[in-house]
Amino acid sequence: MDLKLNTCFIAVDDHDKAMEFYCDVLGLEVRNDVKYEGMRWVTVGSPLQPDVSIVLEPPAANPDLSPADRDAMEQLLAKGVLRGVNFTTEDCDALFARVRESGAEVIQEPMDMPYGVRDCAFRDPAGNMLRFMERKG
Repeated sequence: MDLKLNTCFIAVDDHDKAMEFYCDVLGLEVRNDVKYEGMRWVTVGSPLQPDVSIVLEPPAANPDLSPADRDAMEQLLAKGVLRGVNFTTEDCDALFARVRESGAEVIQEPMDMPYGVRDCAFRDPAGNMLRFMERKG
């Protein structure tokens, strides 16, 4: 089967803060910045993966959500319980130092995991959990 990941979505409540984090701290590039009907979608991605994108979208961008669903999404984002994405890196400790220096909230310092990676975790400015893994061996 010829199947590949192309795009994933992360809910953010402030695109400017998100872009500072994803671009200035993590080194991702902006690929698109679209405003439509009072909302904004910013597409970012790694220069090393031009065919994989992350869309930073408002927490309730789905037009089919009820007002109660929109409130629930915004509350979950504010609580920091939404998951983001997992990244891979060649040096987990160096990445950890750089991201920590930016002031991002540390969830987990670098640890060797029993499943063969060294990883760490942070929250982005919206509260999403992001993991960074270095493959071992």
